[in-house]
Amino acid sequence: MTLLVTAERVRVGGLGLDPVREDDVVERVAAGLAAGRGGRIVTPNVDICRLAAADPELGRLVASADLVVADGMPLVWTARLLGTPLPERVAGADLLRALSARAARHGWPVYLLGGPHGAPERAARELVRAFPGLRICGAHAPAHGFDSCREQRAAVRRRVATARPRLVFVGLGFPRQDLLIAELRRDLPEAWFLGCGAALAFAAGMVPRAPWWMRRAGLEWAFRLATEPGRLARRYLIDDLPFAVRLLGRSLAARLIRR
Repeated sequence: MTLLVTAERVRVGGLGLDPVREDDVVERVAAGLAAGRGGRIVTPNVDICRLAAADPELGRLVASADLVVADGMPLVWTARLLGTPLPERVAGADLLRALSARAARHGWPVYLLGGPHGAPERAARELVRAFPGLRICGAHAPAHGFDSCREQRAAVRRRVATARPRLVFVGLGFPRQDLLIAELRRDLPEAWFLGCGAALAFAAGMVPRAPWWMRRAGLEWAFRLATEPGRLARRYLIDDLPFAVRLLGRSLAARLIRR
């Protein structure tokens, strides 16, 4: 059973985004867990939007999630230009911490899956320190390429299922994390899953996160590019930036025509 979204999704760049705040997401997850319902959260940014626009299968993967929230200020700006504003950006890294805080209060066991080697274990220690009472029932960074081997993929699924978490944070990047989550949902139908990309590395303190003012201004991408240029330059500057410019440009043009 899926958790019903009360408001119609806002269409941005071909994706439907739920018009919710971070607190709304936490409350919906809490309500779902209290009722024995699991779910899946996808947090699209410009990169995910671009990939989903180019591949209908990935678009359907995103659309099938129980909650789809905008983790990217350009998506929030685009929705505003289209006259269907989203209430706020809901970043996966922030959502990880907000859900961990609620899990500590309710005793929900949490599983951390993915990220660089050592990141889940370090993130577990940092999260327990930040949220006393948080129960981490597993922390595992699978070997690189595990998901291309059926036996290794099945072993990871068994490992997570055996731990019986109520919340699972998966940081493998899109679409790998979301494809795996779709399988894990069958193993753990009463758990909630968050595909959170680099959030585990942030939580572990292995990758610095942009200061609050840069995140609020939509400049987190610039901070990440400055700290990890070798890994992110092509994605941000060659792939994502032109897509974001086209997305915003078309939305602005549509707004001017309406006027």
